[in-house]
Amino acid sequence: MDAKTNPSLKKTLTTWQLWGIAVGLVISGEYFGWSYGWASAGTMGFLITSIFIAAMYATFIFSFTELTTSIPHAGGPYAYSRRAFGPVGGYIAGAATLIEFVFAPPAISLAIGAYLNVQFPALDPKVAAVGAYLIFMTLNIIGVQIAATFELVVTVLAIFELLVFMGVVSPGFSIANFAKGGWSGQDSFSLAAIPGMFAAIPFAIWFFLAIEGVAMAAEEAKDPKRSIPIAYIAGILTLLALAIGVMLFAGGSGDWSALSNINDPLPQAMKFIVGENSGWLHMLVWLGLFGLIASFHGIILGYSRQIFALARAGYLPGWLGAVHPKFKTPHRAIIAGGVVGIAAIFSDSLIVIGGQSLTANIVTLSVFGAIVMYIISMAALFKLRRTEPFMDRPFRAPMYPIFPAFALAGACVCLVTMVYYNPLIAAIFAGVLIVGYAYFTTTRTRRESIMLEPSI
Repeated sequence: MDAKTNPSLKKTLTTWQLWGIAVGLVISGEYFGWSYGWASAGTMGFLITSIFIAAMYATFIFSFTELTTSIPHAGGPYAYSRRAFGPVGGYIAGAATLIEFVFAPPAISLAIGAYLNVQFPALDPKVAAVGAYLIFMTLNIIGVQIAATFELVVTVLAIFELLVFMGVVSPGFSIANFAKGGWSGQDSFSLAAIPGMFAAIPFAIWFFLAIEGVAMAAEEAKDPKRSIPIAYIAGILTLLALAIGVMLFAGGSGDWSALSNINDPLPQAMKFIVGENSGWLHMLVWLGLFGLIASFHGIILGYSRQIFALARAGYLPGWLGAVHPKFKTPHRAIIAGGVVGIAAIFSDSLIVIGGQSLTANIVTLSVFGAIVMYIISMAALFKLRRTEPFMDRPFRAPMYPIFPAFALAGACVCLVTMVYYNPLIAAIFAGVLIVGYAYFTTTRTRRESIMLEPSI
């Protein structure tokens, strides 16, 4: 099959760039969102929840890396599930991943706009959010090498800022501050704290959401069999250290309850120690933009590769699977995801779900997509181990079957919990999957006419 009928992406990414993508996709979650878990679980309860989610993600990444290196494909989870379970499995994984990656950027872009509005009150946050889309869609279209290098730079700056935050507040850190009322408002554990710990699961997931997006860049890696395991493992270890450090130092800096329902917990925590007029505080506020940009930019790269792969395989309209003749990037897929994101931005004040605006709920919708994708990916790992025992596996999941089984069980617990606490969002998520499946069934003939990619 020639390049026109089976377009391919350019292999340019190094190990460091893949690590930058892995961490950058997630790092905005260290800056905002997670502290809402304190509101329901308290600091101690949320710490337990976060440890459980961290263990789930660690075992998931060690297992997921086996799939990514065995099937280095831009479709990521879609490709693994299609190989394991056929077209329907591919659809479920692809649709879930698409929901995760398309609906996360609008929330982050609105956060960027809100931040800029604080600095420049005359600037409409929604206009700034759209401007962010236009800038970073353009950067992604120009070339993956440029995009990945930029991602690496802003990720390193974002990590540096988090380390500065921990260093500045450390002199005022007190474990007594962190533990006070740490079990859903109580000083000691009781069974009454357990529901709050389960309700806080989505906010703990926000610490790590989207790290699996590196899989969508696997087709563009110079040496995926070597570089992807290093990038994934180094990435999850980096994020684990940052998540624990940020949570502990923020909670121990003062009255953590004042940080549990706001979008800027780190600057507010720093105020406890250095006051409102410190130069450290101003630096944190300005550099905080790098964390948001790193995730926003990286997720655009991720959603575009997923749209591209699904279109190339016939799951989405074929014209979305085109590659730019000069830049060798999936330009139409980048633009299509941006159109959906911008539409979500301007729907924010019009659509209310469960008493909250769309912005407050699209993160949860994105998490639903991620959890379903984790479940079917781990199921695919078990299936392929059984049906294709001689497949080339450059990296094999350690402690198999314990690691993938723990990741699978953990994801199932998360899904059940999220459905219980977010029934309306769960219904919307299911509705999107059903509508997508209707399109899927009408395009069967076209998919069957497309030759499967060699990597699947």
